[in-house]
Amino acid sequence: MEITPSKPGSRTPVILVTGLDRDAIDRVSGAVAEAIAARGSGETAIVAHDLSRVADGEVIRTLRSGGYFARTRVELEHACGSCTVRADLLPLLRQLHRRADIGAVVVALDPVLEPEAVTWAIDNVVVDGMPGYVRAPAAHEVRVALTVACVAEMDWLEAATGDITMDEAGLIIGVGNDERTLAQVAVGQVEFADALVLAGCDAVARDSWLTARTAAVLKRLAPAAPLIMEIPQRPFTPAIAATMLSAIPEHTPHGRIANPFDSLLRGRPPLHEDCGVVLFEFSAQRPFHPGRLHEAIDELLEGVVRARGRLWLATQPDRALWLESAGGGLRVDADGRWLAAMDDDELADADPEHRAMAALRWDDEYGDRHSSIVILAHRADPDHIRAALRRACLTDDEMAQGQILWMAYDDPFGLEHVDPCPDGAGIPDQADSESITPKGQQ
Repeated sequence: MEITPSKPGSRTPVILVTGLDRDAIDRVSGAVAEAIAARGSGETAIVAHDLSRVADGEVIRTLRSGGYFARTRVELEHACGSCTVRADLLPLLRQLHRRADIGAVVVALDPVLEPEAVTWAIDNVVVDGMPGYVRAPAAHEVRVALTVACVAEMDWLEAATGDITMDEAGLIIGVGNDERTLAQVAVGQVEFADALVLAGCDAVARDSWLTARTAAVLKRLAPAAPLIMEIPQRPFTPAIAATMLSAIPEHTPHGRIANPFDSLLRGRPPLHEDCGVVLFEFSAQRPFHPGRLHEAIDELLEGVVRARGRLWLATQPDRALWLESAGGGLRVDADGRWLAAMDDDELADADPEHRAMAALRWDDEYGDRHSSIVILAHRADPDHIRAALRRACLTDDEMAQGQILWMAYDDPFGLEHVDPCPDGAGIPDQADSESITPKGQQ
């Protein structure tokens, strides 16, 4: 895939570089920026926010392009690093778009940030208070063209399958507690990526089996993304970056946030087992019993890298619930309405592809309601998980009782559910407010 630097009248392309290792992010960001700048049409700016000292109230932003370099201390917003980055980055992107010498922007994300949340902010958070600019999101002038994720060969799989929180991992996003798990962030960074850079170790220190298993997981999380191995003897150079960028196909995310009714097998991932790693699906045309499902989801927290999908819950007939797990953490919340529960106006606004897919499984009584979960396991038995989920579905006798009696079941999920249940609220991925006002001109 070719990155086309901005032209008059077009939106400036933004490339996000993400990962858990700051050094790898900096290294890859520089090489990607040079590779894009070499194509002409202006300089490539690199923007980075360092949140490593956010607990002390300090956020540092660096901006470089060509021979220019600036280091700025940014005022902390709402005691939250994520809010601070949004308040500073979004207006800055709009300003960089207007610079005639800038053809593209590489944003080197701090390890605590998730690229999907940043993309959502660029697309949706309205920027106020910029004289000479229309009141609009940064996406009015820029577009997230792609995301590059940096992955540590020997460390990533452990991070992606554990249950420690970001705070426990020493990755702090704000003054309050961050209850996101390290696995959630690690998996989310890879899943949203259009290209992967695997930072390898010296051959003497390499665990070949671990490397093979990690690669098997990566190819199922980001199946269409080209995977580049970086080793000490062959660092990631601008020439390698240019080859990688050219190899990115059109069916990777490219900044598109997945819809809850999209295909759960985006990018055509391999479905065969490799090194004990297997991707499989559970589906059911009958609802889950909420109590039995609450017990069954424990099966998704052991030996599973990722689970995600739609749930039909007997006690919530109108809402399609969304389940998402990473490592030892899992979340279930309401994320859409079944077409069968919509009125005519809502149906008219529904995505045509969603309606076409729903028509393929339409039931005369229950419409498009169903459950479908895709599970990526590395140390779990797929048949065991399928059996546990099947037992959580309503029995034939319960189905015959009908919706009125289903509504009497105890429902531990409510509008959202997090497992393990947290002691307190964490830092949300997205800001509560959908608009920001910059402190001043950047």
